[in-house]
Amino acid sequence: MKKQLPNIILGVFVVIVTGALFWWQGYNPVKAIALSEPGMDNRIAGDAVVEMVKIGEMFSSLAESNSSGTEAWPRFRGAELDNIAKSQIPLIDKFPDGGPKKLWSVDLGEGHAGAAIYDGKAYFMDYDEIRRADLLRCFELSTGIELWQRGYRVAIKRNHGMSRTVPAITDKYILTIGPRGHVMCLDRETGDFRWGLDMITKYQSELPFWYTGQCPLIDNGVAILAPGGSSIMIGVDCESGETLWETDCPKNWKMSHASIVPWTFGGRKMYVYSAVGGVCGIAADGPDMGNMLWSTSEWNHSVVAPTSVCMPDGKIFLSAGYGAGSMMIKVLKSEAEFLVSILDEYKPIKGLASEQQTPLYYKGKLLGILPKDAGPLRNQFVCVDPANPKKVLWSSGKETRFGLGPYIIADNKFFILSDEGELTIARLSTNSWEQLDKFEVLEGHDAWAPIALADGYMVIRDSKTLICLDMRK
Repeated sequence: MKKQLPNIILGVFVVIVTGALFWWQGYNPVKAIALSEPGMDNRIAGDAVVEMVKIGEMFSSLAESNSSGTEAWPRFRGAELDNIAKSQIPLIDKFPDGGPKKLWSVDLGEGHAGAAIYDGKAYFMDYDEIRRADLLRCFELSTGIELWQRGYRVAIKRNHGMSRTVPAITDKYILTIGPRGHVMCLDRETGDFRWGLDMITKYQSELPFWYTGQCPLIDNGVAILAPGGSSIMIGVDCESGETLWETDCPKNWKMSHASIVPWTFGGRKMYVYSAVGGVCGIAADGPDMGNMLWSTSEWNHSVVAPTSVCMPDGKIFLSAGYGAGSMMIKVLKSEAEFLVSILDEYKPIKGLASEQQTPLYYKGKLLGILPKDAGPLRNQFVCVDPANPKKVLWSSGKETRFGLGPYIIADNKFFILSDEGELTIARLSTNSWEQLDKFEVLEGHDAWAPIALADGYMVIRDSKTLICLDMRK
């Protein structure tokens, strides 16, 4: 028996090895790996399974508030969509020791969505990764007490951030757009749900590369939205949710990250939109409301984030990222129609361009931060004359660069936030750059969200933290 034992062990070993060889020959180590193909990068293709989202289904009442405010920053780029605060409240010229007073802060899901301010309350979009939900959150501006949340469950994958848009607020309504194109209209005072719209499903829109960046617009009680797909622009009654008009999209233009801007020129009010595919002006009044008054496909880039800068003389400044540069067009009014003339087009190294933020138009000059591919002037704050946007009149200098950060004008000063969280105060001027002070107010990175300011309180954020600063002198 002892002599047979080694043979038995050897036989068992041979059986195990043989079985392992057969298993190895038949095993497919990549059967669980999905092939990565174009169109599968979080973008909804035409034949994709569309998730049924119950817009507005979630509501939490968290606290009561009797606070109010005298000023508002009611939408993207402020009340007049120019990023210029009309406040009469004096703001600091220099930071006190230790920096400005931080009133409150809140941790957020990763993103770049800025705040809107109305009647002493701050509103902003957030994404809750635990609940997998888009949320509109309402805070008391002076204290940071969260008052309520309204949202809906929707699957979002991190895609260099998630939420990106600023709500639009009037005395009666709040309008939001979520990362995947879900529109939500609420009662401003109560947060009660009025109606919702899935632009991707209804209009066969295609999401931009990094989710929806378009900020909604409310004009005379009408929600003005640019879905792309089957309709380049639509008007929806905020009270009822009824679609009032739709503008056909025969050229297959797509939704961009840019927002719609109202503009009055040539005796007509219009909505100007820089889409992926071209730029257009849509009638905003009269019997032909919703009709396309003019358009050009000469401006056509795949990543468009800055909003069109429309000037009183008919010029419109357009810019886009990733090396696209800028174009200056001019809209002309003839007796019967509007015409578009291309005045100039150039790469970022040749003149004013912007990758993400929308340049300021102030006292006949354009001001903005140049992108990283602008050569020696990259990431500097510059001033140009729209008559010759290739010529930089002055810049913030090679020691003062801001990345992709936001900026506003308030109390005769520029307030510029670098994308690393350093806030700079400079004297308001179109003649020269004069820096007054700077201080690191955020410790994170990618501080790209638009700035909001009302009653001397400034709301800013980086990719994961939102703070409120008391900037009153």
